[in-house]
Amino acid sequence: MPRWFTRNENWDFGGKPDPTTDQPGEPKRKRRLATTFAFTVLFFAGASLAAVAGNKFSASIVEDDTTAIESTTTSDASEAAPAAEEAADDSAAAAAAAATEAAASHDPSAAADPAAATPDMTAAAPEAAAAASDQGFSQVTQATASQSDAAAPGASAAHSPKQTAAKRARARTEHLRAVLLPKTKPAPKPEIEGPEAGATIWLNSPLPDPTPPARRLSPKFAANLKVAAQRSGVDWSVMLGILRARGATGHMPADRVTLGRLATRLDSFGPARGDWSRIVAYSGDTRFADKAAALARYDRAVGLDALVKGLEASKAAIATRVLADRNISIYQAGRNDIVAGKVDVRVLAMIAYLRESFGQVTVSCLVAGHRLYARPGVVSAHIYGRAVDIADVGGTSIQGHQEPGGITERTVREILLLPAEVMPRQVISLLGLGGPSFPLANHFNHIHIGY
Repeated sequence: MPRWFTRNENWDFGGKPDPTTDQPGEPKRKRRLATTFAFTVLFFAGASLAAVAGNKFSASIVEDDTTAIESTTTSDASEAAPAAEEAADDSAAAAAAAATEAAASHDPSAAADPAAATPDMTAAAPEAAAAASDQGFSQVTQATASQSDAAAPGASAAHSPKQTAAKRARARTEHLRAVLLPKTKPAPKPEIEGPEAGATIWLNSPLPDPTPPARRLSPKFAANLKVAAQRSGVDWSVMLGILRARGATGHMPADRVTLGRLATRLDSFGPARGDWSRIVAYSGDTRFADKAAALARYDRAVGLDALVKGLEASKAAIATRVLADRNISIYQAGRNDIVAGKVDVRVLAMIAYLRESFGQVTVSCLVAGHRLYARPGVVSAHIYGRAVDIADVGGTSIQGHQEPGGITERTVREILLLPAEVMPRQVISLLGLGGPSFPLANHFNHIHIGY
């Protein structure tokens, strides 16, 4: 029988079993297991040889890269940045591998598991990139060269070429981000003063006219108000204060008939010792009289024209009256601030109002003379002309007179009765009476009023 036929008829090729050959059984299974074991041993032996060769090849790459980086750094600093990043990656990998080998000398199980060192080396790459950016490429190149010479074999054992290339790409991307993206400083926090529950925040943005057209009186109403007040011999500001305290707002708080009746009734009470007494006689309510009298003093301080045309349009007229009043004491640099137009019209109206309420007022600080920052990084409202410090009211100094019921408390209470359009954001002394008023220990000798 031909050989090829015999082979095809063999049991191993799907033919019929040859009774003269060995039947499959236990001896054949043992031979297969032995063959499998032998090939497995050969496979791992080959892998070990490849790893040893890879160590030497990777070490030569590290040395070549280090040499290239050194030469490139001395010739062109801009081209040295990526090279320094790559060298830092190799250096971090070498250091991690050296640590792994040192641990393996004490713990053989750690040496048998090279994958355990991978997370540490991955975390070391960004740190090496950050060191390269902070310390300069020349210093990193020198450190990289020394570390690579000392720990290059260990680094190759822990990293494959693909892992090293991926880490280099990540480090290069992080470096480009740090170099190309603009580094912006955070904006300074807005000025915050007062208790946390009701703190006042200053944004120092341009402020509009406190009396927009919707809050101004119509010229017709102003003319009717003057006529009615003159006929009855009463003050127009008292009549307007009563109307506003009642809640009558808008361009025409009352018509001509209502103005006439109000003027006649106020005149019927006869001569009075002041606006407050006349209003109490009219309403019978002291709290209502407090509010109406304060509004009347404010209207009289700014003038009827300012209520019709707006405060900004009447700023020059208010400033002229403040500077010409002998009962308003302002230091010379502060007077220059007013002449130069640096002081906000709200501050001018506040000074005129306090003069109308107490008969005398002393201004200790406007713009000039105040420090630039209220606190580190925050410009004071004084610099913008939106704050005033009051040192004396009615001939009495604020310093030493901040006890309950004293001149400081009465001044703060009068400020808190002003209309909403000119209500300050800060009223700081040693007293806290609610609203925008709160105490600060360094305001023992003045009242700070800020917008």
